Amino acid sequence: MDFEIYLMIDIQQATQIVLDHSRFLGNEKIALIESIGRVLQEDLKADRDFPPFTRVTMDGISIPYQSFAEGLRTFPIEALQAAGMAQKTLQNSRNCMEVMTGAILPQNTDTVIRYEDLSIEEGKAKIVIDAIKHRQNAHQQGTDRQKGDLIVPKGRGMSSAEIAVASTIGKSFIEVSRLPKVVIVSTGDELVEVNETPLPHQIRKSNVYSLQSSLLQWGIAAETRHLPDDKELIRRELLQYLKEFEVIILSGGVSKGKLDFVPEVLEELKVEKLFHKVAQRPGKPFWFGKTADNSTHIFALPGNPVSSFMCLYRYFHPWLRKSLGLSPFKKEWAVLKSDFHFRPALTYFLQVKLEFGEDARLWAVPVEGKGSGDLANLVDADGFLELPKERNDFQKGEVFPLMRYRI
Repeated sequence: MDFEIYLMIDIQQATQIVLDHSRFLGNEKIALIESIGRVLQEDLKADRDFPPFTRVTMDGISIPYQSFAEGLRTFPIEALQAAGMAQKTLQNSRNCMEVMTGAILPQNTDTVIRYEDLSIEEGKAKIVIDAIKHRQNAHQQGTDRQKGDLIVPKGRGMSSAEIAVASTIGKSFIEVSRLPKVVIVSTGDELVEVNETPLPHQIRKSNVYSLQSSLLQWGIAAETRHLPDDKELIRRELLQYLKEFEVIILSGGVSKGKLDFVPEVLEELKVEKLFHKVAQRPGKPFWFGKTADNSTHIFALPGNPVSSFMCLYRYFHPWLRKSLGLSPFKKEWAVLKSDFHFRPALTYFLQVKLEFGEDARLWAVPVEGKGSGDLANLVDADGFLELPKERNDFQKGEVFPLMRYRI
């Protein structure tokens, strides 16, 4: 076995170490409309019955069912009950009341007949169908939830559905998990800004934008910095970042090059290295650590775009999810669409395009690029298929774990 590979930890060990060092940052109260995607940290309970009154579900008339059961088919219209009106009372059991969808069911009535089943002339409504059901088209008070019932437990991610529930129980502000304060740091003299024209030996920054946009999906507005290949400057700036931020995500400077100063500087700054180098491709030089007081976690990702991208999704996203109080991602699998061969004894994250077959199975079509620097290849794929390091040959029809990055 290659000695360097022997010294690496495998992805299962790396994953467990990362998850074991998650960090809950407490709660904060924010405006409800800003809570989309955040993690709820209070139970949402019904402040009254759901629905709070017996609600009309069809435009039409309401009657006492007993009158229909006694053979009555034509009902003089006594009044109108519209949505938003206080409840009215039917005075004569042989009459009816016109009702609108969403209105409270008038007192002394229990059944609603829709307009489509009526003939209305000269202020009288005639039922033109042979049969109706008792309490039809009337959504009974408290049948969905009763006052005090738990509707949404804490620990749930806030989608538009949870926001709808929170609003209907009067929660204009909501308690959620606090997000970490994050900085994303690119390194390297070869990088220039997006709006600059690079010289032949330069490239525009891409990793910081890729990583930053991925964090925005969680509601994290990460700050960005750039460090040149200057050891003393890297040391000075990282020392400051360790004081200001709870998560530092570095891109580049973690491999074996003479100018890859990041691991050395972090060691000098007394940052605890939890691991460096994982038996995987892409992303082998990945470094992970934390400060002694557990106040800052450092994810030092390789600088190659595909490596940086994959490591963020494979390690940082699960760490963040656990830190926020969410359950782990549900494991997903896909079927390899064609044979594939990979020789090194490393777990390989194969870029794949996803498609559903006629058998309703999810198939993964390999999208082979030109290595971990082939950023353009990411846009042709939907995710990574995780191929185990114990093998070299992978057959069409075999099922492997899937990590998607595209919805």
